[in-house]
Amino acid sequence: MAIKIVGTGCYIPNVVTANQEFKEHRFFNEDGTEFKQDNEVIIEKFKSITGIAERRYIENNLVNSDIATIAAKRAIEDASCDQETLDYLILAHNYGDIKHDTNQSDTVPSLAARVKHKLQIKNPFCVGYDMLFGCPGWLESLIQATMYIKAEEAKRCLVVGSETLSRVVDPHDRDSMIYSDGAGAVVLEQNDDEGGVLAHHSATFAYQEANYIYFGESYNHELSDARRYIKMYGRKIYEFAITHVPTAMKTCLDKSGKSIDEIKKIFIHQANEKMDEAIVKRFYKLYNLPMPENIMPMSIGKLGNSSVATIPTLYDLVSKGKMGEHTVNKGDIVMFASVGAGMNINAMIYQV
Repeated sequence: MAIKIVGTGCYIPNVVTANQEFKEHRFFNEDGTEFKQDNEVIIEKFKSITGIAERRYIENNLVNSDIATIAAKRAIEDASCDQETLDYLILAHNYGDIKHDTNQSDTVPSLAARVKHKLQIKNPFCVGYDMLFGCPGWLESLIQATMYIKAEEAKRCLVVGSETLSRVVDPHDRDSMIYSDGAGAVVLEQNDDEGGVLAHHSATFAYQEANYIYFGESYNHELSDARRYIKMYGRKIYEFAITHVPTAMKTCLDKSGKSIDEIKKIFIHQANEKMDEAIVKRFYKLYNLPMPENIMPMSIGKLGNSSVATIPTLYDLVSKGKMGEHTVNKGDIVMFASVGAGMNINAMIYQV
């Protein structure tokens, strides 16, 4: 028996926002002083570090639970399953539903309950709840679904990661260019196939690191409103990630009993191109090996960082042959890995 992903789906918003659209922004430092560099220079440096040329934002009439529903419906259709047979609907996000031009997050009822309602699932024993775990939230939800199935508490689960970060970015913060919107979903079930989830590993570093990503006021101190935005200490996150994520990945791989040369693809949270490359290079270095070519599909260049949605969206695109040379085939060993607010880390070894 195996616990396998039997359906995938995603929603990529239609609004494309290129880097040049930030040319007229006024960018400030944390202390409220204005950046001295020209915006062209800021944007060029940003692109060279993050790899992001453009990102996607949702339309003004949509909220997070709307796009989560679209991704969920597509995953259910791809799985060719009856949605009434779902035992759990786990929805990872961090900021709830935020309407356009408002500053209030709406999380009651839960987004999972809203998505279940929008899907019109009648079965009351399909339990819906939200996961708040930073960017690794979707993968942690997949891990929880795996454990429900292993414990024979469930046979089929819907796991969604959805975020609308465009609604919580400070336009005066250079880091606002990183964030984007999107949703991805999978159906996970137990079946008679081989492979599936082979191992997983999670950790929370909160003793000193809890506030590396936080909610804070605009860097433009001229503003008098009380609105708060997503903020981060980028250098601290980078150093944390390249130090701790590779060892977490190694722990997970070693648990699985698989060899590193069996890994065909690594689906890593699309946080920052240079950081992701550094993480994977250090992971291979732990085995005294160079990072193989084409091991790490990247969507961040065109889709940006949509937090919990990056991995399921990327996996859906690759699974459906929409990422050029990147493909996955039945029997392939792949790894999922993520890092984010908390600071949380997780990884999973999965056989397609």
